[in-house]
Amino acid sequence: MGLKKDKIGILGGSFDPAHKGHLAISKEALKRLKLKKIINRNNFIKVKFYENIIRSNKTINLIRYLNRNKKNEVYFLMGADNLINFHKWHKWKTISQKCNIIVFDRHGYKKKSLNSTTYKRLNKKNLKFIEFNKVNISSSKLRKI
Repeated sequence: MGLKKDKIGILGGSFDPAHKGHLAISKEALKRLKLKKIINRNNFIKVKFYENIIRSNKTINLIRYLNRNKKNEVYFLMGADNLINFHKWHKWKTISQKCNIIVFDRHGYKKKSLNSTTYKRLNKKNLKFIEFNKVNISSSKLRKI
């Protein structure tokens, strides 16, 4: 019988500023994916904690660190707007091979993200879209207010 995995979520993207939409995505992921916990990048204690341990702020390094424990199954959570430019991230293809990528549809972004370079070049077996209508404002829009 196989080892039961601990599902760990990482909420990715830019949190400038962090807002209740990020919390809503985290809660929805916990519920739908039955995650054990979420490493939420807008929880500053954990960001500092992990960046000190892994001596990096790169997503791939955090995923590699979490994958060292064979009990962990890593889920990388992002909004559909982040998927559009994901191919510009450091080692983005490796990220997609080392974890499950869960994309939360954000108002008006799914169609654009499905046509993106990233989506066309990603391995789709680790990629899943979740329809989620509660989040329709991005951090970049908030910054403009």
